[in-house]
Amino acid sequence: MFQNFDSPQSVSQSPTRLRMLRAWMAEQRLNGFLVPRTDRHQGEYVASCDERLSWLTGFTGSAGFACVFENMAGIFIDGRYRLQVLDQVTDEFTPVHWPETQLQDWLKSTAKAGAFIGFDPWLHTVTQIETLRQDLNETDITLRACPNGVDAIWEDQPTRPQGAAWLHPDRLSGEASAEKCLRIGAVISALGANASVITQPDSLCWLLNIRGSDVPRTPIIQCFAVISSDGNVTLFCDPLKFSKVNLNFNVNLLDWDNFAPYLQSFEGKILIDPSSMPHAAMEALEMGPSETIRSIDPCALPKACKNNVELVGARAAHLRDGAAIVQFLAWFDTADKSSLSEIDIVEKLEGFRAATKLLHDISFDTISGSGPHGAIVHYRVNYDTNRKLDSDSVLLVDSGAQYHDGTTDITRTLPLGKPSHEMVQAFTRVLQGMIAISQVRFPKGLTGRDLDALARAPLWAAGQDYDHGTGHGVGSFLSVHEGPQRISRATDVVLEPGMILSNEPGYYRAGAFGIRTENLILVQPAPDLPGGDNRIMLEFETITYAPIDLRLIDAKMLTRKEKNWLNTYHHAVYSKLSPILDGPIIQWLAQATAEI
Repeated sequence: MFQNFDSPQSVSQSPTRLRMLRAWMAEQRLNGFLVPRTDRHQGEYVASCDERLSWLTGFTGSAGFACVFENMAGIFIDGRYRLQVLDQVTDEFTPVHWPETQLQDWLKSTAKAGAFIGFDPWLHTVTQIETLRQDLNETDITLRACPNGVDAIWEDQPTRPQGAAWLHPDRLSGEASAEKCLRIGAVISALGANASVITQPDSLCWLLNIRGSDVPRTPIIQCFAVISSDGNVTLFCDPLKFSKVNLNFNVNLLDWDNFAPYLQSFEGKILIDPSSMPHAAMEALEMGPSETIRSIDPCALPKACKNNVELVGARAAHLRDGAAIVQFLAWFDTADKSSLSEIDIVEKLEGFRAATKLLHDISFDTISGSGPHGAIVHYRVNYDTNRKLDSDSVLLVDSGAQYHDGTTDITRTLPLGKPSHEMVQAFTRVLQGMIAISQVRFPKGLTGRDLDALARAPLWAAGQDYDHGTGHGVGSFLSVHEGPQRISRATDVVLEPGMILSNEPGYYRAGAFGIRTENLILVQPAPDLPGGDNRIMLEFETITYAPIDLRLIDAKMLTRKEKNWLNTYHHAVYSKLSPILDGPIIQWLAQATAEI
C-alpha cells in the first residue's frame, strides 16, 4: 500500500510547542511569527522535514498558515478545510476564514501597537511579502525577516529527503531536455532578460526530463536553477542525488549553499516570477548588480500545454486507470457494504490500480468519505476517524494515480442503501454543472474564470454552492495540482490547447453528506460550425472514462441535451473499456452505462 492510515500527531503536544515558540519569539524580540504550510518551493506537498504547520498546530491540510502572537494565535484556512481544522487543532488556535479575511487586515485588527512580526524569508514569496508590507505601510506593524522559529525548537525534525533523481525518457516526455532549454532560453531572451531564476521543482523536472521522490505522491526532485538565454542551466541541489543521472552537457550542478551567492554576484538582467520565488532570493539579488524583470515562470505555460506524446500517454493512462476504476465499482456494487469501512474502500481501490503492474504511486491520498465525512472536502481517513459505511447515504471517493505516462484524478459519488431525495437532487445538480463544462464551446482567449459559473449555475438556482474551485491543472507524471491553468473565479490565465484540467463541481452538507463528480478534460481546438463567423473556438475533450452512477440521478431534472451528453459519454466508456476487461465485468459495465 502506498497510502497509510496513521493518525495525525496528538494535539496534546501543541500547547507545549506553542509555549516553546513563544519563548523563542521573546528571545528574538518578536511579537508575532508567521508559520506557512509551504516549503521554499511553494509546493502543495512537502517533505516531512517541512511539515512545520502540522507539527506546531496539528492541522494537516494542504494549504493554510498560522500567525502566532504572545497571547493568541490564528490559523488561516480556506473553504476546503473549515470542518477539518475544527477537528485537528486545540482552542488555542482561532480559525480564520481565508482568503475572505486577508492577513494584513487581520494583523491591523489584532496586532498590538508597534508589533514586530517575524517571517522566514525562504518560505514566503516576493509577492506575499511585498503585498503585506505595502498594506501595512501606514501602520506601526513591522515585518522582520529572521531565522525559522519552528526549526529552532523542533528537536527531532526529520532530515531532508535523500532519494536519487532519475531520467524521464524522451519517449514519454516527447521532447529532449536540450531542446526545451533552448526553447525556454528563447522565451527569456524575448522578454529582454539574460537569464531566469526558476524555483519550482515541477518546472525544473519538466525542463530537464528528470523525476524524483523528494515529496509524497508527486515525483519531483527539489532544486533551484538559473537558466540563461542561451539554454545553459545552473542547478542548485544535492549533487549526490544526481550521481547516477547523465544530465545534458548544458547543466552545471552546484550545492544548495551556492544559490544566494550566485544571485548576489549575477550581472545582467534576470527574470523572476515574484509569485513563486522566495523573498530571500530577492534579497540576494538586491545585494548585487543585477536588474530584475518580472514575469511568470517561463516554464509554466509550456509545461501546461502538453505535446502530442504527452497527450497519447495521458489517454493511455486514463484508459488503464478507468479499467481499474470499473473493476472497483463492480466489486463495490456486489459487496456487503454493512461490513465495509472507509479504509477498506481505499485499500481495495489501490489494489485494483496496483494490479495493472504499472502504478508508480497514487497521485494523492485517496479520499473515502462516508456520510458526514464526505462533507469534509479533503478528508483523509485514518485509524482514528475510520468508520463503517453509512446506510441510506452516499460515499464520496476521490482518487488518482501516478503512471509514468500520465497522472490521473477522478471522483465518483456512490449510493449507500437508499439515499435521500435531497441527496439525489444535489447529485443531479452537480452532474448538470459538470456536463455544462464538458460540452461548452468558447472563444480562444477566455480564462477558467469565464467558465466557472457554468458549473455552479444549477446549484445557484437552488440556493447552493461549493467553496472550492471547479477545476485545477494536471501535470504529465508530475503534480496532480498543476498551475497556472485552472477553472476558478481566482484566475486570469488564458486556456490554451493541450492544457489538462479537472472538472469537479460538488455540494457539501456539513455533518450530513458530500457529493462531487470529477473527470479530467483536455483543451482542444473546436471544429468550425456552419453559419459561424470564423472565430477561433475551443472545447474540451473528456479523457476520464468511468461510469457515473445512474441510481443517483433524477432524470426528470435533466434536459434532453444533458441526457444526450450522458448517454454519449457512457457509450464511449463502454466502447473504450470493454475490450480491456473480463466477461463478468463487461456485463456489469453494460448495465452501468445503459441509456437514460
